[in-house]
Amino acid sequence: MGTEGAGFRLIAGRYRLEERVGRGGMGVVWRASDQVLGRQVAVKELLPDDSRPADDARRRRDRTFREARAVCQLRHPHIIVVHDVVEQDERPYLVMELVDGGSLADRIARHGPVDATEAARIGIALLSALRTAHEAGVLHRDIKPANVLIESGTDRVVLTDFGIAQVAGATTLTETGAFVGSPEYTAPERMSGLRTGPESDLWSLGALLCTALSGESPFRRDSIGGILHAVVTDDIRPPAQAEPLLPVVRGLLDRDPDRRLGAADAEWMLRTYLETGRTPAAPAGRGTTGPHGGGRGHRIGGSRTPKAPEPYVPTQPDVPHGGPLPSAPAQPPPARSSPRGVLVAALLVAALAGAGVSAAALLLHRHGDGGGGTPGGTATTPATRTGTAPTGSPGPGSPTATGTPSPSPSAPGTPRPTGADSRTAPSGYRTARDPAGFSLAVPEDFTRSPQGERVFYLSPGQTFRLGVKVTEPQPGGPQGVLDRSAANGASTNPGYHDGRVTRTTRGGHRAALWEFTWNGFSAAEGPRHTYDLCWEEDGRLYDVWVSAPVGKVREAREYFDVAVDTFSATGV
Repeated sequence: MGTEGAGFRLIAGRYRLEERVGRGGMGVVWRASDQVLGRQVAVKELLPDDSRPADDARRRRDRTFREARAVCQLRHPHIIVVHDVVEQDERPYLVMELVDGGSLADRIARHGPVDATEAARIGIALLSALRTAHEAGVLHRDIKPANVLIESGTDRVVLTDFGIAQVAGATTLTETGAFVGSPEYTAPERMSGLRTGPESDLWSLGALLCTALSGESPFRRDSIGGILHAVVTDDIRPPAQAEPLLPVVRGLLDRDPDRRLGAADAEWMLRTYLETGRTPAAPAGRGTTGPHGGGRGHRIGGSRTPKAPEPYVPTQPDVPHGGPLPSAPAQPPPARSSPRGVLVAALLVAALAGAGVSAAALLLHRHGDGGGGTPGGTATTPATRTGTAPTGSPGPGSPTATGTPSPSPSAPGTPRPTGADSRTAPSGYRTARDPAGFSLAVPEDFTRSPQGERVFYLSPGQTFRLGVKVTEPQPGGPQGVLDRSAANGASTNPGYHDGRVTRTTRGGHRAALWEFTWNGFSAAEGPRHTYDLCWEEDGRLYDVWVSAPVGKVREAREYFDVAVDTFSATGV
């Protein structure tokens, strides 16, 4: 069945194709209606390749499903939401959210380059998205302005069109010799056919930042041969407009992937620029080659400095990576294999989107999806152009934005009448003695799910999510930590609003309480409310938070208060 004139087809008995809104070399993008949930979605149809043998086409289709399911597990406010992958007439279809807005490429074409503050904001969002994808073993492989969406009204940055055209161990050329990706944004190690890893995505981001700041890639030439030469051997000359962010740009455009600036370091440097107006130097040994990005011996200083700290955002996002959790009590997961080792399950969307399908094909009006990963505001810091984060949320006992009154319990840290020892687990709770070096009381059916520095205890179905993070003290203490987190609330919690940070104490130690409402990560889970207490004690910074649907704030506040009141750093 052809795609021309095929509007109003029903796919998988659920998705009605209404209008073709984009087409590329490998796929067609449709505006569609989800007949089950009554919402508008984007559907990408992978077109058959008649030049391939039948067995090859079947393997390609099977791989598409396997890899699509892996990418469907990604949950991040700056990654396009993939709702479903289905098949009809032996053809795969990818079902995604619709985003109302234009691509970064559209924005540059219509309004010209952006300033350094906006470029830093975009870069932070993309780095955060890439860290989530890379930790899950997913490489993008086609980062360019056309694959970055800017949502109207919120300025949310959304990374779309992940790649599926290549499996682990393959070269950067397909079987037919066609290049996979966009040459002006492709890392030299991929151009040379040597390897593809997370570092290659970071090179592409460096080129994208140059384009956002100046209007064109520093590797643009008149021919493919010229582009290849520019990427692999020519001197790298970032545009003059990149001067405020030059340490980041140079670090990301280091030709040696082992020395290239890492995502955490780059994000820290950009956040520092937004906070101070100055970009710090890259950590020694990372992104510190000579002025043309080709050398190996140009370290800053005489020895390697400690790695820059990861930006402190305790609730970004407030669920662990990797999708649904087991229903049985969870044990610490086995060590994750490297992104290269799991690349077979990783390379999804660019081929499905098509190497020429405009990202603007997804830029349609959303319809009643309850958020679906779209925030209600932009990421903000004191230095951004969009102003400061929302303040003045209703305090305890006041109606929330949804009209649900929040409870009015005692302040966190105030002893509760739970017996002679306030750290005794109340009825219906159990004392979790965590391997991370703390104990606290959690509901009996909550299961543990660690994620790096953070440890989660989750109710069945993840209705209630309790998180704990223990770190070294941070600048500004608990108040400064949560003030900075609240300033970036819209970036880390979709639809963030009514945020409020108040100074308090916990057990005689200085503390701060952050309370806010947000849209949740999908239409199915709906709006949520979060309580977050941060305090310093015995030279450590402790952070405990609970999030829950807005209709269950009383239960959430009870879980939160019990967790805080029974928390002990010496209970292991």
